[in-house]
Amino acid sequence: MSDPKPPPTDTELTAASASLERLVATLRTVLFGQEELIELVVTGVLARGHLLLEGLPGLGKTELVKGLAGCLGLQSRRVQFTPDLLPGDITGNPVFEETAAGRRFVFQPGPVFANILLADEINRASPKTQSALLEAMQERRVTAGGETHTLPEPFFVLATQNPIDLEGTYPLPEAQLDRFLFKIVVGSNSADVLKRIVLNRELGAVPVVAPVLSREEFNGLLALVRRVHLPEVVADYIARLVHGSQPGVSAASAGVRFGASPRAALALAAAGRARAIRHGRPHLSFEDVQAVARSVLGHRIILEHTARLDGSTPQGVVEKLLAEIPAQPKPLPGTLRSAKIA
Repeated sequence: MSDPKPPPTDTELTAASASLERLVATLRTVLFGQEELIELVVTGVLARGHLLLEGLPGLGKTELVKGLAGCLGLQSRRVQFTPDLLPGDITGNPVFEETAAGRRFVFQPGPVFANILLADEINRASPKTQSALLEAMQERRVTAGGETHTLPEPFFVLATQNPIDLEGTYPLPEAQLDRFLFKIVVGSNSADVLKRIVLNRELGAVPVVAPVLSREEFNGLLALVRRVHLPEVVADYIARLVHGSQPGVSAASAGVRFGASPRAALALAAAGRARAIRHGRPHLSFEDVQAVARSVLGHRIILEHTARLDGSTPQGVVEKLLAEIPAQPKPLPGTLRSAKIA
């Protein structure tokens, strides 16, 4: 089946590369020494995906998200997740008011009604409150009081979380993890980066950024990503990677209880398309899929308890999948013979 729209032209790709380079360069002034993290965040947003950033407090996760919202000139809201936070504190609640038509319930939108929702320390809230975001993240809408309310476009949830072994944290439900395009682990800074931070930052000072892309430019980039061509051989590779994560399907999936879902396959394609645009290509490549696979698949693979005790990790399973499953499947023996004859 052919793509419904033509792939991006060279002119469009050149303009997109220039716009994205401005965005990345500005984010580098917000967060020092985290080149890979910034690239993944930009790729995830271009793919219209929700992002989960995990790391210890104080590494700049929140500042990066706030800087991204400032660069794109989008409306952003922040929610500090705490154990006493209620679902209605995020989605909004019907409020009994006096109106021209009489006294009735009027829906008061919550902070989720924004282009970018910063869910800060999302795993410090109860599972019930965390689940309030499920409908919003999947369907871009909220149902309250029997009425459905559509969220603004575009809509992203950029969440930060602390490692689960820290005090006062709750693990995110698997269904919610599956709705995050990427889970990105934010590492600590090197001594050189820390020196740069000390020289250029003051305690409590917040980096201020100006918009580098208009809403129209950003929406144009989102539309351009959807036009990136997905070759059938690359789609086949994505399918084999995701299928290989299922229990008993491959040697790499030993110890896996639940493999990646079909949503993971769609996420690989979307993130790969976004990375292709970032690198100025009109088509998705095997390299694009391999570059985003760790961030897409790692949080979607659930291990058996015994495998975890033996030291296995979901990230290790992904590494084995990438090493074990070839980008192009080996031809059948009959195909090889035919090729030789030809």
